Amino acid sequence: MHRETLVVNGIEVIALCDAVGPMGSALRRPLPETFPGAADGLWERVREREPGAFGADGGWRLHFHCFLLRGADGALTLVDTGIGGADSPAALWAPVPGRLVAALAEAGVAAGEVGTVVLTHLHSDHASGAVAGGAPVFPNARHVVQARELAAVDRVMEERVVEPLRDLLRVVEGTVRLRAGVEVVPTPGHTPGHQSVAVGDVLVSGDVVLHPVQLADPRVRYVYDDDPGRAVETRVAVLEGLRARGGVLAAPHLPSPFVRVE
Repeated sequence: MHRETLVVNGIEVIALCDAVGPMGSALRRPLPETFPGAADGLWERVREREPGAFGADGGWRLHFHCFLLRGADGALTLVDTGIGGADSPAALWAPVPGRLVAALAEAGVAAGEVGTVVLTHLHSDHASGAVAGGAPVFPNARHVVQARELAAVDRVMEERVVEPLRDLLRVVEGTVRLRAGVEVVPTPGHTPGHQSVAVGDVLVSGDVVLHPVQLADPRVRYVYDDDPGRAVETRVAVLEGLRARGGVLAAPHLPSPFVRVE
């Protein structure tokens, strides 16, 4: 299967497709309500430029990407774990089951070889794939999560994901260097402890940007953000920073996992 890959300072950044599909009925609403504040005509322009973000019915067609970082020394870091199995907490709204483990295998990686898992945040579509059958999927990996995120996790995710991972958690605060050329950086707003992963000029951004409409206008909000105003501030700052250095956004829900910000 074709995989999109970038190499940054000797580190491979590999996009892994966990799933593609519409948002389920539990959360579905018209896109202008999901992303309020778009100027007149913006949706039409975005639909023309990014048809892959729209389903046949005009609704939101999400891509669920995870990202594997492979160092020159073979060290493996996984950013996010996707939607999980058919019985995962994401099953209420996402196109489960995810195929992350199969996608890793296609990249030549077994789950037990992953040494670090970074959870950008503890929403079900980003963290559920860390656990299957009540046990960790990546048993040899430290799972990096911000302390503020852990403090705000909902009951379902705490019971179904956090508790099975308790002995594998590495709880951090703020910007933390994971290894040479890789660090986690706080990007709050979507959730209180949301974090992204910086690899040179590539930012694996979690849910800082969810839909191409927010690339066209980063001030367009998302109705399910924990703090929409803070999310806008973070998104504007992230995109301005990437634009200034010609950087690349690696975003889980966009049709293309890598977008150069110009």
